[in-house]
Amino acid sequence: MERYLKQNILDDLKKKMVFIGGPRQVGKTTLALDILGGDETDPAYFNWDYFDDKKNLLKGKLPSGSSLIILDEIHKYKEWRNFVKGLYDKNKSAISFLITGSARLDYYRKGGDSLQGRYHYHRLHPLSLYEINTSPKPNDLEKLLRFGGFPEPFFSQSEREWKRWQRERHSRVIHEDLTSLEQVKEISQLELLAVLLQDRIGSLLSINSLREDLSASHEAVDRWVTIFENLYYCFRLRPYGAKKINALKKDRKLFLWDWSLCTDKGARFENLVAANLLKYCHYQEDTFGEDMELCYLRDKNKREVDFVVLENNQPIFAVECKSGQGDVAKPIRYFAERTEIPKFFQVHLAVKDYEIAHCRTRVLPFTTFAKEILKI
Repeated sequence: MERYLKQNILDDLKKKMVFIGGPRQVGKTTLALDILGGDETDPAYFNWDYFDDKKNLLKGKLPSGSSLIILDEIHKYKEWRNFVKGLYDKNKSAISFLITGSARLDYYRKGGDSLQGRYHYHRLHPLSLYEINTSPKPNDLEKLLRFGGFPEPFFSQSEREWKRWQRERHSRVIHEDLTSLEQVKEISQLELLAVLLQDRIGSLLSINSLREDLSASHEAVDRWVTIFENLYYCFRLRPYGAKKINALKKDRKLFLWDWSLCTDKGARFENLVAANLLKYCHYQEDTFGEDMELCYLRDKNKREVDFVVLENNQPIFAVECKSGQGDVAKPIRYFAERTEIPKFFQVHLAVKDYEIAHCRTRVLPFTTFAKEILKI
């Protein structure tokens, strides 16, 4: 299956370096090798974790005749930005550079000159419903909900393989990615935090509550959650502060990049929708340069709509998640009267598809929403 970013990356490589960020095991290296037209033994593929590749890179030994070089996980090198800048400036007329990493390459700027203007950055997301099937069916959604969107467990469709993969990935994120990029000593507490976050999906994240569970300071826990965000383990959404309602302004909602970790079915569906919407926003930003943001809407009387998508700080649509196909949720009716959100969608796991004009709302299956609205 060809990944959704491939053509955009090929186009961008004609102009600048391309960085691919995203969670561990989301398929970054597989995509890069597909673009290269080779495999991990290709001399144009350099993995910073492999000693010989590291040694050759530091000596400036690049394979002759290669028009594309892949640098994998090079952000683990402290001076990587200066190093990559030098490689690019010296070879840019003859060689394109594709750089991948499981941490945010736009965040870990450890020393060196800025690479501003020399690269385009793409965030590779897990498989989404539309990427799996451009005419998605309920069965596709059931599989995606159960096994998540990471390629290996999704394509295995095996409970046993999913469990083994989860255990191995959890260990690698904590013991390899985190310790190689951050100076942290509280490994056992971070392991516990990763588990605690799984029970807070779709909820307002209370750092104070986590602080009590972890017996740590507020500042430390907030920093640890930020580290997990930078490693693409979780993401937080801020509230959308609509002007005419008494909206929340600070509390953020938590979601995971791997929604299959959520045991509650309703929260898992909400997390899947959140991840698909975030993928849509990141694609619009990374490909078209739009200023996008995914938020949620909630007032101080606890009326809430799950998601609001902003473009250039203006709402373009809102989404409410429901397992069933019942009536339009009361908060949608309330916020439709009091906000300037132009369109509301109530997505569900059933089959009904209808509109209610006076509250600018369409109730529809998430499979239809993915096909007609997201398309990514």
